[in-house]
Amino acid sequence: VTSGIISALDRPVSTGNGGDSNSYINAVQTDAAINPGNSGGPLVNLQGQVIGVNSAIATMTGGVTGDQSGNIGVGFAIPAEQVLTTVSQIIKTGQAQYPVIGAGVRGTESMDGATVTNVEPGMPAAQAGLKVDDVVRKVNGRPIAGSIDLVVAIRSQVAGEQVTLLIERGGKTQEIKVRLAAKVG
Repeated sequence: VTSGIISALDRPVSTGNGGDSNSYINAVQTDAAINPGNSGGPLVNLQGQVIGVNSAIATMTGGVTGDQSGNIGVGFAIPAEQVLTTVSQIIKTGQAQYPVIGAGVRGTESMDGATVTNVEPGMPAAQAGLKVDDVVRKVNGRPIAGSIDLVVAIRSQVAGEQVTLLIERGGKTQEIKVRLAAKVG
């Protein structure tokens, strides 16, 4: 048993290698000692309630993985609500699904939004009228700082739900409603 401080909630973190889009989590950040091999263990509060599942550490190489490159004292846990949603899906259907809009994005130079780089035909983004070069500024009122922030904001929802995107197109802002599709992963 170790103790630590929760230093951030809803922290966008990539835990995969080389931009694997399946690797983004909306994490709880802590300085409690989480070492390689601790992934899957509970993160509990002072009342003994599970608030997350340990999943990654920040390393000296700048990554957040379970590799052996040196823990710098920052760990990340998947919030308990996200774990329960995934577990429920697996129990019901035998597989986990995550929500998608069907668009590729990259961060903006100003760190104030995510620029759409491609829109998949037939997917929710296309059906809602999202276009290449649109800049997504907010999701359901939550400001978007970059591409990872947008992925985390979408993945924090449930497939089938509708989200409101505040976008900028040609210097003008507008809202677009998008119903999220499900992708197995």
